[in-house]
Amino acid sequence: MTRWPGAVYDEGEEPDPRFSLANERTFLAWLRTALALLAGGVAVRALDLPFEETHERAVGGLLVVLAVVTVAAAYVRWARTERAMRRREDLPGAGVTALVATLGVAAVGVLALIWLV
Repeated sequence: MTRWPGAVYDEGEEPDPRFSLANERTFLAWLRTALALLAGGVAVRALDLPFEETHERAVGGLLVVLAVVTVAAAYVRWARTERAMRRREDLPGAGVTALVATLGVAAVGVLALIWLV
């Protein structure tokens, strides 16, 4: 049986299913994070918050961009990890994914704090 994506599943041998399922759960957690960022971005624009229009656009836009980056990074991270497990290689680190997410959310928090005070 052929599984998609071939670039991941055509590599090496099948790892312990528990590890693949854990990798999938991590991927889904990143997707939930992206969904929360997207919802936050929409909420900033939809709700009547005490921000100026340009500030709402900045915070809302930053949250939506973070959501899109998080979704893309989640897939890349899942594929790299799955491929490494199949090849019996060391697992890849988080790379810049976690750093970008952390700095992005921190930036939104700082901006919100500055503009609300």
